[in-house]
Amino acid sequence: MTDPESRRRPGVTTETRGVTPAVGKTLEIGLVVLYVALVTTVLLAGTVPEYRAAAGSELGDRVLVSASQEVEGAVPPAGTDATVERRVELPATIAGTGYDVRVDGRRLVLDHPDPSVEGSVRLVFGPRVDRVSGAWESGAETVVRVTDSSGGLVVTLAEREGSG
Repeated sequence: MTDPESRRRPGVTTETRGVTPAVGKTLEIGLVVLYVALVTTVLLAGTVPEYRAAAGSELGDRVLVSASQEVEGAVPPAGTDATVERRVELPATIAGTGYDVRVDGRRLVLDHPDPSVEGSVRLVFGPRVDRVSGAWESGAETVVRVTDSSGGLVVTLAEREGSG
């Protein structure tokens, strides 16, 4: 009979052959983790921020258009009571950040930390409106008030009493 020690290959013992599957599985796991890290880095460093900026810009435009329609629609027709208060719904954030909407002359301006989200829109009123003023802060309960003054109607952007 042949001695079992003589049939083994030199340098390969039973202790080292048992390690080979564990090393193979460790390498497989390492490659999967490396792939996931690479995909995550690409998405978070490039694709996701670009999409978020584009979506924020689009939402900023929609907020301005919607707010301007609410402000213009709050002015009552001629010959009716000129005291109006209308609630205006605004999203709390755009692109994950708070913002302000203010009046500059006869323009409604959206101020945002990201310049690609900022914008303005012209407010269109009839000759009855004397002046427009005020500002809104995102997250607050916002209203537009129309009151009568000696020079005509005054349109004011304000926060609802008791909010914020």
